[in-house]
Amino acid sequence: MRSSHHHSNASLSEVHNSVPTSGKGNKWRRLFSFLGPAYLVSVGYMDPGNWATDLAGGSQFGYSLIWVLLMSNIMALLLQSLSSRLGIVRGLDLAQANRATYSKPVNFILYLLAEVAIAATDLAEVLGMAIGIQLLTGMPLIWGVSITVLDTFLLLYLQKLGMRKMEAFIITLVAFIAVCFLVQIIMAKPEAAEIAKGFVPSLPNDDALYIAIGIIGATVMPHNLYLHSALVQTRKIEKSTASIKQALKYNFVDTAVALNVAFLVNAAILILAASVFFKSGNTHVAEIQEAYKLLPGFLGDTAPILFALALIAAGQSSTVTGTLAGQIVMEGYLSLRLNPILRRLVTRLIAIIPAIIVILIYGEQEVNSLLVMSQVVLSLQLGYAIIPLIHFVSDKKTMGEFAIKPFVRIAAWLIASILVFLNLKMLLNEVMPILQGTDFWPKALVIGAGLFFGAILFYIILHPYIAKIKQQKDTDISMHNEPAALVLKKTPEIKKIAVALDFSSDDSKLISYAIAQGKNDCKFLLLHIVESAGAGLLGKETSDFEARKDIARLENYVQQLKEKGYTAYAEIGYKSRVKEIVRIVKDGNADLLVIGAHGHKGLKDFIYGETVNAVRHELNIPILVVTL
Repeated sequence: MRSSHHHSNASLSEVHNSVPTSGKGNKWRRLFSFLGPAYLVSVGYMDPGNWATDLAGGSQFGYSLIWVLLMSNIMALLLQSLSSRLGIVRGLDLAQANRATYSKPVNFILYLLAEVAIAATDLAEVLGMAIGIQLLTGMPLIWGVSITVLDTFLLLYLQKLGMRKMEAFIITLVAFIAVCFLVQIIMAKPEAAEIAKGFVPSLPNDDALYIAIGIIGATVMPHNLYLHSALVQTRKIEKSTASIKQALKYNFVDTAVALNVAFLVNAAILILAASVFFKSGNTHVAEIQEAYKLLPGFLGDTAPILFALALIAAGQSSTVTGTLAGQIVMEGYLSLRLNPILRRLVTRLIAIIPAIIVILIYGEQEVNSLLVMSQVVLSLQLGYAIIPLIHFVSDKKTMGEFAIKPFVRIAAWLIASILVFLNLKMLLNEVMPILQGTDFWPKALVIGAGLFFGAILFYIILHPYIAKIKQQKDTDISMHNEPAALVLKKTPEIKKIAVALDFSSDDSKLISYAIAQGKNDCKFLLLHIVESAGAGLLGKETSDFEARKDIARLENYVQQLKEKGYTAYAEIGYKSRVKEIVRIVKDGNADLLVIGAHGHKGLKDFIYGETVNAVRHELNIPILVVTL
C-alpha cells in the first residue's frame, strides 16, 4: 500500500482513504465507488450460524416465519446505517469511539466481550465450512476443521491485492451462494401464494416463538457494527457538509442492497426447507447434515452438492470479515497492531481448539450443539455494541447536524430493547436447563457473572445521563501518545562499527555507509559468515575452499582500508548467520552495526530468511540497515 494512503492512527490504516470517490461528475461512477463495504458486512447475516434457525423455521412451520426474517432485516438495516454514519461523520470506528468515551476498566471489559463475540463468530464459520467439506468429500469432520486454518493465507493474499479486490471476492461468494439457492428453489417449485402469506405476522405456537427468537437473535452480530464503522472509512471523502451527506446517502443504498441480498438468501433457505421438508411431513429437520441427506430424495443429486458448496462459500466469506473485525477491535481498544498473519492464526486457533475438543470427546453428533452455543454466546455481546452506538450517533456535540433525528432515535432504542430482550430470553432458555440439578457454586458463579455484566450494561445505558460525555482529543484514540518536548542528549560516541559483508558488489556501498557514520579514530570490524556444507558440519574446524577464500577476501578488504588510513580488522563466523553475527558484534563491543537488506518479500523471505529482523531482536545497539 502506498504511503499516501497510510494513516497510522486511522481505522484499518493500511486501506484508510484508499478508494477515491470523486467520480469526475459521473453520478453512477460515484455511486459505484461507494458500493462494497456493506457486502462485506452482509455475509455475517448469511453465515452458517443462521442456517440452523432458517432450516428449523422452514421445516417446522412452513412459510409462516418469513415475516420474522423481514423484520430482523429491517432492524439490521437501521443499525448498520447508524454504524456507517459514525464512521463517515466522526472518522472513528465503534471501538475508537468507545475508547474516547469510557474509562479504561470499562473499555477493557468491552474489548474482551468484543473478542469473545468474534471468536464465537469464527467458531460458527469453522464448523460451517468443516461440515460443508465433509458433506462434499466424506472427509471426517475433524480433518475439515483442521483444514480451515489454511484460509489464513487467503486473507493475507486478499489484503495485499487491495480493498476493491477483496470486496469483489466477497461479492462473488455472496452471488455464488444466492445462485445456489435460486437453483434449488426453482427445483423445489414453492407456491408463490403461500410464500406471500408468510409475510403476514403470525406465531402458530410457543415453539414458533422460540424459533423466531433464534432467527432475530442470530441476525445482528456485534462484530458487524465494529466492521461497518471502519470499512466506510476506506472511501476518500471530503470533509464538507455536501460530501458527507452524499456519502451517507450512497452508503445507505449500499447497505440496503447488500442486506436485502442477505435477506433473500436467508428467505431462500427457509423457503427451501418449507417446500421440501414441511410439505413432506419431515418437520423434525433442524440440522444442516440432516437437510443435506434428505435433499436428494426430493430434488435429485444436484441439490445437495449446491447446498454444500453454498455452505463452504458462506463460511469462507464470513471468516474474512471476522478477521478484519478482530483487527479493528484490537487496534481501536488497545492501540495494539499485530502482524496480520499472527492475528489471523490466533483468532482461528481460538475457534478450532474447542471444535476439535468437542469432536474428540463427544463425537461429531455434538457439533450442532456447539454451533447453537456459538450463537448463544454471540447473543450476550449484542447490547454492549448497540447501546454505545446509539448514544454516539445521537450526540449533537460530536455529530453536529448529522446526529440522528428523534424518530430514528426512538426506532433505534426500540430495536435495541427488542434485541437485548430476545437475546436474554434465548440465553435463559439455553442456560436454565443446564443449571437445574447442579451444585450451589456453579449456580452462584453464573448468577454472579450475570449481575456483573448486567451492571456494566446498565452503566453504559445511563452513562450520558450520569456524567457529561467528555470528548477527549483525537490523540487519546491514536496509536501514539501526545508528542513530548524534545530533551536532546549528548550525541553517543561511536568508536567501533561492525559491517556485515557478503562479498558481493554491494560491499563497497556498505563500507562507505559505515565510514560516513564514524570519526577519524573509529575502528571498523568487518565480518562475514561462512555457510558452506563444511562449515555446517565442522563449524570453526572447517578448512574447505570456500572458508579459505572468504578469509582471504576479508583480509584483503582490511588491507585496503588500512592503506586509506582507517583502522580495521576482520572476523569470520561459521554455520549460523544470525547467531554468529550477534556473537561477533557482542564480543567485539561494537557501537553500531551496518547490514544490508535485499528487500525480499513473501516466499523469498521464507527461502532466504529474515536476517535483519532476527539480528535486530538480539542486539541492543543501533543498526543501520542499507537497502541494496
